[in-house]
Amino acid sequence: MRLVSVMCLVGAVVTAATLAARQDHHASSALRAGRVMGFDQSRTTHHFLLFTDGGSIDVSVNDPADTTNRDAIRAHLPHIAMMFEEGRFDAPMLVHDSTHLPGAKEMTERRAAIRYAYVQTEKGGRVDIVTSEPAALNAVHQFLTFQIAEHKTGDPATVRAR
Repeated sequence: MRLVSVMCLVGAVVTAATLAARQDHHASSALRAGRVMGFDQSRTTHHFLLFTDGGSIDVSVNDPADTTNRDAIRAHLPHIAMMFEEGRFDAPMLVHDSTHLPGAKEMTERRAAIRYAYVQTEKGGRVDIVTSEPAALNAVHQFLTFQIAEHKTGDPATVRAR
Protein backbone atom coordinates (compact mmCIF):
# COMPACT_ATOMS: atom_id res chain seq x y z
CA MET A 1 0.00 0.00 0.00
CA ARG A 2 2.85 2.38 0.85
CA LEU A 3 4.51 1.60 -2.46
CA VAL A 4 1.35 2.63 -4.34
CA SER A 5 1.11 5.83 -2.29
CA VAL A 6 4.76 6.66 -2.94
CA MET A 7 4.35 5.95 -6.67
CA CYS A 8 1.26 8.20 -6.83
CA LEU A 9 3.15 10.95 -4.99
CA VAL A 10 6.15 10.64 -7.35
CA GLY A 11 3.80 10.74 -10.34
CA ALA A 12 2.13 13.88 -9.03
CA VAL A 13 5.48 15.58 -8.41
CA VAL A 14 6.75 14.67 -11.89
CA THR A 15 3.51 15.91 -13.48
CA ALA A 16 3.69 19.20 -11.54
CA ALA A 17 7.34 19.67 -12.49
CA THR A 18 6.59 18.99 -16.15
CA LEU A 19 3.70 21.46 -16.12
CA ALA A 20 5.87 24.10 -14.44
CA ALA A 21 8.63 23.55 -17.01
CA ARG A 22 6.14 23.95 -19.88
CA GLN A 23 4.74 27.15 -18.36
CA ASP A 24 8.26 28.49 -17.85
CA HIS A 25 9.16 27.62 -21.46
CA HIS A 26 6.06 29.45 -22.74
CA ALA A 27 6.81 32.50 -20.57
CA SER A 28 10.43 32.56 -21.76
CA SER A 29 9.25 32.25 -25.38
CA ALA A 30 6.86 35.18 -24.88
CA LEU A 31 9.68 37.35 -23.50
CA ARG A 32 11.97 36.45 -26.40
CA ALA A 33 9.10 36.99 -28.86
CA GLY A 34 8.48 40.49 -27.56
CA ARG A 35 12.15 41.36 -28.07
CA VAL A 36 12.37 39.76 -31.52
CA MET A 37 9.01 40.92 -32.87
CA GLY A 38 8.93 44.35 -31.27
CA PHE A 39 5.41 44.21 -29.89
CA ASP A 40 3.76 43.16 -26.64
CA GLN A 41 2.72 39.51 -26.83
CA SER A 42 0.12 39.93 -24.08
CA ARG A 43 -1.65 42.68 -26.05
CA THR A 44 -1.71 40.81 -29.36
CA THR A 45 -3.07 37.57 -30.76
CA HIS A 46 -1.34 35.23 -33.20
CA HIS A 47 -3.16 32.82 -35.52
CA PHE A 48 -1.48 30.18 -37.67
CA LEU A 49 -3.81 28.69 -40.25
CA LEU A 50 -3.28 25.75 -42.60
CA PHE A 51 -4.76 25.91 -46.09
CA THR A 52 -4.81 23.52 -49.03
CA ASP A 53 -2.38 25.84 -50.84
CA GLY A 54 -0.20 26.76 -47.83
CA GLY A 55 -1.20 28.78 -44.80
CA SER A 56 -1.05 32.12 -43.04
CA ILE A 57 0.40 33.88 -40.04
CA ASP A 58 -2.01 36.49 -38.72
CA VAL A 59 -1.20 38.87 -35.86
CA SER A 60 -3.60 41.46 -34.50
CA VAL A 61 -3.93 43.77 -31.53
CA ASN A 62 -6.49 42.79 -28.90
CA ASP A 63 -7.59 46.43 -28.49
CA PRO A 64 -8.32 48.27 -31.77
CA ALA A 65 -7.21 51.53 -30.10
CA ASP A 66 -3.70 50.09 -29.52
CA THR A 67 -1.98 51.73 -32.46
CA THR A 68 1.50 51.30 -30.97
CA ASN A 69 1.41 47.50 -31.11
CA ARG A 70 -0.64 47.53 -34.34
CA ASP A 71 2.04 49.61 -36.05
CA ALA A 72 4.79 47.37 -34.65
CA ILE A 73 3.00 44.32 -36.10
CA ARG A 74 2.77 46.11 -39.44
CA ALA A 75 6.49 46.84 -39.33
CA HIS A 76 7.45 43.29 -38.32
CA LEU A 77 5.38 41.12 -40.67
CA PRO A 78 6.61 42.54 -44.02
CA HIS A 79 10.14 41.93 -42.74
CA ILE A 80 9.21 38.33 -41.83
CA ALA A 81 7.73 37.75 -45.30
CA MET A 82 10.96 39.01 -46.88
CA MET A 83 13.19 36.92 -44.59
CA PHE A 84 11.15 33.75 -45.16
CA GLU A 85 11.24 34.34 -48.92
CA GLU A 86 15.04 34.41 -48.64
CA GLY A 87 14.91 31.14 -46.69
CA ARG A 88 15.87 32.81 -43.43
CA PHE A 89 14.04 31.70 -40.30
CA ASP A 90 16.27 33.52 -37.80
CA ALA A 91 13.40 35.31 -36.03
CA PRO A 92 11.34 32.22 -35.13
CA MET A 93 14.55 30.40 -34.17
CA LEU A 94 15.34 33.20 -31.72
CA VAL A 95 11.77 33.24 -30.37
CA HIS A 96 11.74 29.49 -29.80
CA ASP A 97 15.42 29.32 -28.74
CA SER A 98 16.03 26.53 -31.23
CA THR A 99 18.01 25.97 -34.40
CA HIS A 100 15.56 23.27 -35.48
CA LEU A 101 12.03 24.28 -36.35
CA PRO A 102 9.89 21.62 -38.02
CA GLY A 103 9.55 22.36 -41.73
CA ALA A 104 11.97 25.32 -41.80
CA LYS A 105 14.88 23.44 -43.42
CA GLU A 106 12.61 22.16 -46.19
CA MET A 107 11.02 25.59 -46.62
CA THR A 108 14.52 27.01 -47.10
CA GLU A 109 15.46 24.30 -49.58
CA ARG A 110 12.21 24.78 -51.54
CA ARG A 111 11.99 28.56 -51.20
CA ALA A 112 11.66 29.04 -54.98
CA ALA A 113 8.37 27.10 -54.84
CA ILE A 114 6.85 29.17 -52.00
CA ARG A 115 5.40 32.69 -52.19
CA TYR A 116 5.07 34.94 -49.14
CA ALA A 117 2.82 37.99 -49.27
CA TYR A 118 2.24 40.55 -46.55
CA VAL A 119 -1.35 41.80 -46.19
CA GLN A 120 -2.27 44.67 -43.87
CA THR A 121 -5.38 43.97 -41.81
CA GLU A 122 -7.60 46.25 -39.74
CA LYS A 123 -5.93 45.29 -36.45
CA GLY A 124 -2.47 44.26 -37.64
CA GLY A 125 -1.26 42.15 -40.51
CA ARG A 126 -0.96 38.75 -42.09
CA VAL A 127 1.62 36.80 -44.07
CA ASP A 128 0.04 34.54 -46.67
CA ILE A 129 2.17 31.53 -47.58
CA VAL A 130 1.31 29.86 -50.90
CA THR A 131 2.75 26.87 -52.74
CA SER A 132 1.55 24.19 -55.13
CA GLU A 133 4.59 21.97 -54.66
CA PRO A 134 3.68 18.96 -52.42
CA ALA A 135 6.94 18.74 -50.43
CA ALA A 136 6.96 22.50 -49.82
CA LEU A 137 3.30 22.36 -48.77
CA ASN A 138 4.05 19.60 -46.27
CA ALA A 139 6.93 21.68 -44.84
CA VAL A 140 4.70 24.78 -44.52
CA HIS A 141 2.11 22.73 -42.66
CA GLN A 142 4.77 21.27 -40.31
CA PHE A 143 6.09 24.74 -39.58
CA LEU A 144 2.65 26.24 -38.90
CA THR A 145 1.53 23.28 -36.79
CA PHE A 146 4.64 23.74 -34.64
CA GLN A 147 3.80 27.46 -34.26
CA ILE A 148 0.23 26.63 -33.19
CA ALA A 149 1.56 24.38 -30.43
CA GLU A 150 4.37 26.69 -29.31
CA HIS A 151 2.26 29.86 -29.22
CA LYS A 152 -0.70 27.96 -27.70
CA THR A 153 -3.08 29.67 -30.15
CA GLY A 154 -5.75 26.97 -30.10
CA ASP A 155 -5.92 27.18 -33.89
CA PRO A 156 -7.02 23.98 -35.62
CA ALA A 157 -4.21 21.86 -37.04
CA THR A 158 -6.53 20.81 -39.85
CA VAL A 159 -6.13 21.87 -43.45
CA ARG A 160 -8.99 23.77 -45.06
CA ALA A 161 -9.70 25.76 -48.20
CA ARG A 162 -8.48 29.35 -48.15
